Amino acid sequence: MDLNLKDRVAFITGPAKGMGAAVTRAFAAEGARVALVGRDTGAIAPIADELRAQGTDLLVVACDLTDAAACEKAAEATVAAFGTIDILVNIAGGSGPIGKTGVETTPEEFDDIVTLNMNGCFHTMRACLPVMMEKRYGKVVNVGGTFGMRGRAGRMAYSASKWGLRGITKSFALEVGQHNINVNCVAPGMVDGPRFREKVCADMAQKLGITVEEAMQRHAADYALRRVTTDEDVANACLFLASDVSRQLTGVDMPVDGGWAML
Repeated sequence: MDLNLKDRVAFITGPAKGMGAAVTRAFAAEGARVALVGRDTGAIAPIADELRAQGTDLLVVACDLTDAAACEKAAEATVAAFGTIDILVNIAGGSGPIGKTGVETTPEEFDDIVTLNMNGCFHTMRACLPVMMEKRYGKVVNVGGTFGMRGRAGRMAYSASKWGLRGITKSFALEVGQHNINVNCVAPGMVDGPRFREKVCADMAQKLGITVEEAMQRHAADYALRRVTTDEDVANACLFLASDVSRQLTGVDMPVDGGWAML
């Protein structure tokens, strides 16, 4: 199916690695022009070089997402380069303290992850939406997480930040729907990759005295489909919600987790 994303301008935060790089590659493969936005442009350089070599029209923009003025400047730079912004994909975020109870979590740790995971998306939406509203077209895809749908012991701060992002998403969806703008949230579950294997699975393996592979299989057993989500699964969900195939969906939380959060 042709998603009609060719020449659409996608403003993508957190494009450097993992699911961010997978999402960026997916939009580039559909022919979109992409603005790759993040604080560390050095980390973005490899994916930018890869896509330029393939002929992708792209821009790398340095931006501290927790700084509202910096996000406004990043949006302005994108419009200056491409003439518009059609799609905003908010992937950048952090995990916060892992394995700490709410009582053990420090106020500084809580503030840091909430600021990054909520304020960052708020700032970019506030910066990009006026462009979309003026032309009466736009797609916003925020990447949340299933711990923002069910909660998780030992991940209170992260869970709180992703619950908050859902509220931001739904409120903006109600406000800008009249301008023909869709605002949705993709909620990945555990996503296979170095952090999942080397931190999450390794931690479980150490606690239970099992191998990392056995720990991964234990995670997979929790899901209806008995498999762990991949970066490409998340990328495909983002493409769907950024396209007109999903024109009648807005304010939606879409779990991409093999059947955990909603079952």
